Amino acid sequence: MEGKPKPALRKISIFNLVMISAAFIVSVRNLPMLAETGMKMIFFSVIAVLTFLIPTALVSAELATGWPKQGGVYAWVREAFGDRWGFLAIWLQWIQMVFGMVTVLSFVAGSLAYVINPALATNKWFIIAVILVIYWSATLFNMRGMKTSSLISTVCVNAGVFIPGALIIILGIVYLLKGSPVQFDMSLTLNNLVPKFKDINSIALMTGIVFIFSGIEASSAHANEVENPQRNFPKAILLTGLILVGINVIGAMSVAIVVPQNQISLASGLMEAFKHFFSQFNMKWLLPVMAIVTGLGAVGQVSTWILGPVKGLLSTAQNGDIPPLFSKLNKNKIPTTLLILQASLVSIIGILFFVAVPNINTAFIMVLNVTMILYLIMYILMFISAIKLRYSEPEVERAYKVPGGNPGMWLVAIVGILTSLLTIFVGFFPPAQLHIKNPTTYRLFISLSTIIMLTIPFIIYALRKPSWQKND
Repeated sequence: MEGKPKPALRKISIFNLVMISAAFIVSVRNLPMLAETGMKMIFFSVIAVLTFLIPTALVSAELATGWPKQGGVYAWVREAFGDRWGFLAIWLQWIQMVFGMVTVLSFVAGSLAYVINPALATNKWFIIAVILVIYWSATLFNMRGMKTSSLISTVCVNAGVFIPGALIIILGIVYLLKGSPVQFDMSLTLNNLVPKFKDINSIALMTGIVFIFSGIEASSAHANEVENPQRNFPKAILLTGLILVGINVIGAMSVAIVVPQNQISLASGLMEAFKHFFSQFNMKWLLPVMAIVTGLGAVGQVSTWILGPVKGLLSTAQNGDIPPLFSKLNKNKIPTTLLILQASLVSIIGILFFVAVPNINTAFIMVLNVTMILYLIMYILMFISAIKLRYSEPEVERAYKVPGGNPGMWLVAIVGILTSLLTIFVGFFPPAQLHIKNPTTYRLFISLSTIIMLTIPFIIYALRKPSWQKND
């Protein structure tokens, strides 16, 4: 007797895909960094969407629908160039997250400081303590399984992103309508809107701004689930980009109008803006509440990212690229050894950077730039793999394909590669807005961190043993 036919895969709407994509990349913690650039934030954001977000989304959607295997970028790059390069790609995606968690948790510390004592926002030992307590707690909760992890992420992100995001925008609009003094130049002149490219330091924050628009490849796994993905997936990504630009630009302007540029803290600038607004509107009692809500949003993002790249790294353990110890799962099917290693590295990196670098803003942007440089190298591997697979495996069915045939793929991928290379180059220059006193030390930190993190996966791969491979 024939079995029952499998139910058809439930298709998701464009709206649902936009919401899923937005959940991966929309965050209020980036508003102070955009606010540092003044009205040039509009230029940077639009360029980042057109030359990075859209190419990344389209290329990763084709790869995800052609090779929908566990491991994501590991599976795609491995398919194109073999195990060694696949391992490098997933290592970069994982290790950038380790560095990135330090910046996210710095934001959490900056928010929580306003619940206890605002002066703690510039206390490096308080920031280190928050990094250790929050990350290890989130790691232990994630060991309880995906159900617990998803619940934490959903509740925290919804409460801690959309509520403070909407409130900071509303307060900014009301503040302007009241005719209150504005702390930055809002004139719509060419000089005020477009950066002077002759001075590389004036566009150095571009690295951090591109980082705001990264991570969209995580939602590309849902491209298969959209009805008519060839037409509807690009629409959803474009809408996501518009929402992201709208929330970030308007929210960042709200920060910039009340906090003078030379006083904006990359870790606690959002709470400084809320403090100014609440003082203006006699709502100071709301500051600790908003600090907790905003901190919860960042904790939700931490929880979301704790298990993401680790799953890709787990695939390398199952493939024999790293010792079998790291493929160990607990009763909830969670790779505990990898999570403990990950939490240990986040702790070490957080302590090293905030102890070694005296200025909080400098430490923040250095960690952020190392994060983005490593992530961009992974994206370059992804773009090159997409081009290669168009020629080496043209017969593989892709539910979504980058439009324009092979020339279209070349165009989209080359735009993404060039943007990535330019952003990597810019990342080695200290931002003029932060007035960093020792640019040589700044560049040395970033260069050494990048070189070490690129060297480690090749050493691990060279030392792998046949015994690490599992028998069928």
